[in-house]
Amino acid sequence: LCFIMSTGSYVYFQFVQQWPPTTCRLSSKPSNQHRPLQRFTIHGLWQGNYSNPRKPSNCNGSQFNFMKVYPQLRTKLKRSWPDVEGGNDTKFWEGEWNKHGTCSERTLNQMQYFEVSHAMWRSYNITNILKDAHIVPNPTQRWKYSDIVSPIKTATGRTPTLRCKTDPAMPNNSQLLHEVVFCYGYNAKLHIDCNRTAGCRNHIDILFQ
Repeated sequence: LCFIMSTGSYVYFQFVQQWPPTTCRLSSKPSNQHRPLQRFTIHGLWQGNYSNPRKPSNCNGSQFNFMKVYPQLRTKLKRSWPDVEGGNDTKFWEGEWNKHGTCSERTLNQMQYFEVSHAMWRSYNITNILKDAHIVPNPTQRWKYSDIVSPIKTATGRTPTLRCKTDPAMPNNSQLLHEVVFCYGYNAKLHIDCNRTAGCRNHIDILFQ
């Protein structure tokens, strides 16, 4: 019981990558980027339970220590895990560790948390996988959920989850592709299928801009 209360009870990991143009388009934060990055970047490595995939979070654990992000790792994370909204990479990493990383600290310490996340990002290049399937940013082309999931599943051997956001400024409440989620087992080693959860509606096509 003490372990669960201090680190958070979780069943699996969600490795969440975001599409920066959608993030920046709907962000309330000022961005220092004139043109959002045109590649999927890390949003976070989150713990999940099948009954509540977005929990746990905000667990009690060792708070972020910048010195544990050694220079070589820092260089890697600036490419794979940049703060696409506000431009403060360190603050972004700190927030993700303090909110999510501490929930699995007995499994991954802070250094391992960021090293493993970067390794997951390098394992499969979602941007190139979709490009090879001729799914590229387009202001008018729309895709079904399965159109986007299929090439990723073919390339990785596992089923991801897609998450979308709605832009109120667009007609018909169009969905914008926002995140692609990979799932990993309790120790963050085994890549497993994700159970689909709410995030993109079936009956409305997805825009990838």
